[in-house]
Amino acid sequence: MKTDKVKKVLIALDYNPTAQKVAEVGFSIAKAMNAEIILLHVISDPVYYYSTEYSPIMGFNGFMETGPMQLDTVDGLKQAALHFLDKSRHHLGDKSIQTLIKEGDFADSILQAAKELHADIIILGSHSRKWLENILMGSVTEKVLRHTSIPLFIIPTKKQN
Repeated sequence: MKTDKVKKVLIALDYNPTAQKVAEVGFSIAKAMNAEIILLHVISDPVYYYSTEYSPIMGFNGFMETGPMQLDTVDGLKQAALHFLDKSRHHLGDKSIQTLIKEGDFADSILQAAKELHADIIILGSHSRKWLENILMGSVTEKVLRHTSIPLFIIPTKKQN
C-alpha cells in the first residue's frame, strides 16, 4: 500500500479564544510530518468584528490597542487579520509559517484556499454551539466536511464542565 506524504497543512483560525489551541495542535501535527504550514483567516461578515461575541486570543487584546486600524473597511479588516496571523505565527515561534487571508463564506473560503494551495490536510476547530443554532445556520466544520475530498482534522474546542 502506497501512502502519500503530507507536505502542506492548512490551519483555519478565527478570532475565537479557542483558536490558540487549534493553532498549537495544528502546528505540532504539521511539524511532526515536516510539512509546510499555512495559517488562514477568513473575513466574512464585518458585523462579526463589532459584535459582543469577539474575544481576544494569543495576546490579541482587541483591535483598538493595535494602533490606527480602521475596522469599517475591508482593508482595515485585512490589516487587523494580518496582525492577528502575525501574532499567531510569532506565538508558534516559526517564521517559515505562511499566512493567508480570504474573504467570503467561511466554509467556501476554506475549501477554496485548500484547493488553490494543494493542501494535503485541513485543520480547524469545532465550536460546539447550541443545537438550534446549528440547525438554523449550519456549522462551518460540518460544511467543510461535507464538501471536501481533502482529509480534515477537527479539533474539538468545547469547554468541558
